[in-house]
Amino acid sequence: MKTIRLREGKERSLLRRHPWVFEGSIAKGGGDAGETVRVEAHDGQFLAWAAFSPHSQIRVRAWSFDEAERIDEAFFARRLQRAVALRARLGIVSDAMRLVHGEADGLPGLVVDRYGDTLSVQFLSTGSERWRELIVRQLLAATGLSRLYERSDTSVRKLEGLDQRTGWLAGEGATELAITEHGLSLGLDVALGHKTGYYLDQRDNRQRFAALVRQLGCQRVLNCYSYTGGFSVAALAGGARQVTSVDSSGPALEQARRNLQRNGFDPGPHGFADADVNQYLRQALAEGTSFDAIVLDPPKFAASAAHAERAARAYKDINRLALKLLSPGGLLLTFSCSGGISADLFHKIVAGAGHDAGVDAAIVQRLEAAPDHPTTINFPEGEYLKGLALIRS
Repeated sequence: MKTIRLREGKERSLLRRHPWVFEGSIAKGGGDAGETVRVEAHDGQFLAWAAFSPHSQIRVRAWSFDEAERIDEAFFARRLQRAVALRARLGIVSDAMRLVHGEADGLPGLVVDRYGDTLSVQFLSTGSERWRELIVRQLLAATGLSRLYERSDTSVRKLEGLDQRTGWLAGEGATELAITEHGLSLGLDVALGHKTGYYLDQRDNRQRFAALVRQLGCQRVLNCYSYTGGFSVAALAGGARQVTSVDSSGPALEQARRNLQRNGFDPGPHGFADADVNQYLRQALAEGTSFDAIVLDPPKFAASAAHAERAARAYKDINRLALKLLSPGGLLLTFSCSGGISADLFHKIVAGAGHDAGVDAAIVQRLEAAPDHPTTINFPEGEYLKGLALIRS
């Protein structure tokens, strides 16, 4: 077993069971890509069993902090079975859910989503990549499913020195699927959709939006960065009369049309704008348009804290425009999925946007990812999705 020895004083994070060790914390030692290594403090004290990544700034990702535990087939069987069992206990009102959420489930670099009878998986680290074939077998055994599609096509793999890869790892057939969440039917494509196929983390926020639209009597709704229209369908389910979905992807908007239809809503009266959201908001403001409810669910603006300042300006600008477009008493759901933007910073950004817009608003709820995307107490970086539900004064 190869050993990694840390610099003096750099053991504190592992002692707190935080799973990452950065390159600058290592005094000596190494290994092959994904190889299991023993991680020790400067004095030889055992800290963790971990996967080594020779190319990433995150040089080590911990599998276990138990010196007696072995990283073998039985280890992965236990971790996967535990993750699947947790989701079964959460009472998720959907046939689609996240089954494995990386570090939060003790499996760094592994993401697994279930869409009905199909699993969609991402191997995002050298550690999960090294155990890929075994993990596939264990996933099929733990879930009893026979279809598994790989979506290891994210830029994170490049940082790990890994090539991108997609395709069926088990089973075959159509990649276009339909799922049900909170009584609504939504179509997706595990091969072509964002992430593993869809944004399951917003499941409960879509339901909350539908409830608020109904409670507040919102009739005119704008869904920005709408993707395939999940929040648009939710708004109509909540009683909205007219919904405009804005996204820069034509195919996503076509899927949004189909999602309206599959839930019994005629897409004819509703708007589908293939446009840049920032430009759309500015044009709507120039035309004197207003809305009763607006959703801002943009893509990641800041991949890390180093990009936070630039991202903050972008978040502030779209929130300023949205708040100005809201009718008095109107509802804004605004989100950030940037790991480099904390919940506290996001609150300050939105507050600044309100000040610049000359608009006051009340926070009626703080929003986060659905519970099948957990954040552990030892890994706060896992809390990537944060949101606010605001009512304009």
